[in-house]
Amino acid sequence: MPSVAGRIMKGQIKLLKPILKRLDIKAQRKLQDALGELKAKVIGDQIHYENEFFADFDASWAIPENYLHDSVILYLHGGGYTAGSIDYAKGFGGVLAKNASLKTLCISYRLAPEYEYPCALDDALAAYKRILKKYSADKIALVGESAGGGLCYALALKLRDTGIPLPACISAISPWTDLTMSSPSYITNKEDDPVLFKDDLEYFAQVYAGQNKSDIYVSPLLANLKGLPPSQIHVGSQEILLDDSVKMADKLNDAGSPCAVTIKDGMWHVYVLYGIPEAKEALQDIVDFLHQHLLEKR
Repeated sequence: MPSVAGRIMKGQIKLLKPILKRLDIKAQRKLQDALGELKAKVIGDQIHYENEFFADFDASWAIPENYLHDSVILYLHGGGYTAGSIDYAKGFGGVLAKNASLKTLCISYRLAPEYEYPCALDDALAAYKRILKKYSADKIALVGESAGGGLCYALALKLRDTGIPLPACISAISPWTDLTMSSPSYITNKEDDPVLFKDDLEYFAQVYAGQNKSDIYVSPLLANLKGLPPSQIHVGSQEILLDDSVKMADKLNDAGSPCAVTIKDGMWHVYVLYGIPEAKEALQDIVDFLHQHLLEKR
């Protein structure tokens, strides 16, 4: 049973759904960036940010007051590969940094439709390689939500296939892992999901991947997942991306790549980013998972 705060929040989001449906990409980007800026303001002085220069995209380190010096997070934001500036990335990236006491590199990879696949993956790879210059792979965690969660797995596959050392672990929140969108939950959860629209996702998939939707670095669910690092997934029971998470976890475990999936009853897409009791519980679980794999000897 969702908490009272969770039920109220979901009801408020549902009221906004018709408005969200009418937003074009430009408006969606403005809204998403505003949410990120608000989250960063809530954190306030507990985090400071230092820019990290890349030629093709913006990036910034979110640095807590007291942080663990030998481990870091690479955070990949959501937004359907079409939205999310550095202002948005710094929002939840700062939350991760604060709660985990870990420096977190937030990147705003290039977005579709201006930049198609593989630009987002190339940018994530460039960021990971930059981190590798200062940290060993077993001290790096990948964290992402929605498209960013899928991108975490795509990046891990790219690292595996090119012989680059893999990170210690992956934590994904409502990851979009199959841009062919072939699973039943896109239909069965259509009325319950207060955030996502299937036709919107179809458009995002088209402008990002075009004819490459079944490429394993676009839809990691379709890949051989053997050899990936341990991961965890948090997903809401009422989101249309539910099957993307459940099937991904099942396939990872079948491949011998351990993955724990938490399905939260009554919750919606990326509920972990909202300040409700269920989100705080999930965030603590993410922090515990990261510390387990980054700070304890394996």
